[in-house]
Amino acid sequence: MTDGFLAGPAGAYAAILAMAVATYLCRASGVVLMSRVRLTPRVTRGLRALPGSIVVATVAPLAAQAGTPAVAGVLIALATMIAVRWELAALFAGLATVALLRALGL
Repeated sequence: MTDGFLAGPAGAYAAILAMAVATYLCRASGVVLMSRVRLTPRVTRGLRALPGSIVVATVAPLAAQAGTPAVAGVLIALATMIAVRWELAALFAGLATVALLRALGL
C-alpha cells in the first residue's frame, strides 16, 4: 500500500501553495475589477464605509455569543474610541470592562 502524494510530507506544502495562489488571485481580481469601476462620490463613500462594516459584521455576532461582558466591552471600547480617538485606549478600556465584569461573575 503506497501513500498518495498529498497524504505525505509534500501535502502540507501543496496546501500552503494552493492557499497562496488563491489569496493572490482574490487580491489581483479585486484590483482588476476596481480598475473598471468609475469612482463616483457614491462609490467612494461606500468604499470608505466598508472597513467599519466588516468590523461590525465580524465583532457583533461574536460579542452577542460571548454574553453581557463582551457586549459591554464592545460598547465601552466604542465610546472610548469616539471620545479619545486612540485605538489602544479603546482596546484597553474594552478589555478591562470584560475582565472586570467576568471577575464580578457576570
